[in-house]
Amino acid sequence: MTVVDDTPGTAERPTYRLDQLAWLESEAIHIIREVAAEFERPVLLFSGGKDSVVMLHLATKAFWPAPVPFPVMHVDTGHNFPEVLAFRDATVERLGLRLVVASVQDYLDDGRLRERSDGTRNQLQTQPLLDGITDHKFDAVFGGGRRDEEKARAKERVFSLRDEFGQWDPRNQRPELWNLYNGRHRPGEHVRVFPLSNWTELDVWQYIAAEGIELPELYYAHERDVFERDGMLVAVTEVSQPRPGESVERRLVRYRTVGDMSGTGAVESDAATVEDVVVEVAATRLTERGATRADDRASEAAMEDRKKEGYF
Repeated sequence: MTVVDDTPGTAERPTYRLDQLAWLESEAIHIIREVAAEFERPVLLFSGGKDSVVMLHLATKAFWPAPVPFPVMHVDTGHNFPEVLAFRDATVERLGLRLVVASVQDYLDDGRLRERSDGTRNQLQTQPLLDGITDHKFDAVFGGGRRDEEKARAKERVFSLRDEFGQWDPRNQRPELWNLYNGRHRPGEHVRVFPLSNWTELDVWQYIAAEGIELPELYYAHERDVFERDGMLVAVTEVSQPRPGESVERRLVRYRTVGDMSGTGAVESDAATVEDVVVEVAATRLTERGATRADDRASEAAMEDRKKEGYF
């Protein structure tokens, strides 16, 4: 937006102010460029979910017309939605990116991990993620976490130092006064970087609408066979089957977040377009993780405990 400076004694001159989305975009692009300048081997975590899609879109704008100068990595649980994996692969091919896949299934097959009793795999991603970072010597890892999602993520800095074991100490974080970011780290350590820290879910959806960003179709209303478990609508898939007493119904639903099929719930919705979703999100008072992620319901400190161990 352009505003005329009418201070007495000054000639008319335009003053430029950014609206909310433009300011958030500018901040995120600054962070992405800062990482590319400071670090030797950055990587961007890309699952095909909305936050990672927006983050990758920002990276393409940050370096356009040059290609994105770092690879993307996905920690594949083996229980990911097929639609999301197809979208991930199509995006990587379209942008000419190098994709690194850390597979939870490989760890289960060779005994390095064991299946959980509840059948979910989100919490099994930590070790493959840390090994992928170590094996490829990545020193900066972009994540799509936002402070509005969850209490532990609200504590974290934009540049979040992880020690040589990939662990996070919430009591020992660096100040980030005046948007100055400290990327110093010792050999073996790395920094998690969160360009969307100051965004909300509504900001993300408004930006998707403004930029015309494509997403996997399951973010929009569609009919799906679901059953209710622990207050969530879980889709009927090969890895999530109803138990005795859980009845299957065909409902109009969409997903607010996409993770492990066996641990991510849908929400009833008739929001079939991005504009519909913006209106719906503006009215909600429950975060997408709180509403639809079973792994965050294990305890009050479930996310913080996992982050201390090296989780996203």
